[in-house]
Amino acid sequence: MQVSALDVAHQLKQISTYRIYNKHRNYLKKHFWKENTLGSDGYFVCSTGKASTETIQKYSEEQGKPERGSVRLHPIP
Repeated sequence: MQVSALDVAHQLKQISTYRIYNKHRNYLKKHFWKENTLGSDGYFVCSTGKASTETIQKYSEEQGKPERGSVRLHPIP
């Protein structure tokens, strides 16, 4: 059986919201009284093809760091 990344993300959001609400219902009812939702309806999903776990981890760790040889421009006050 094949499952899409979209379906996995949807299930993870449903399960995590359900578990968090069961554990912290009284607190959350004060702040989320209208709907039993956390976060937005949107989410981002992408596939990595045949990239190794190590490659994905390295990519994730490098996010937000300046690239070697790049120039950072700062706005003039």
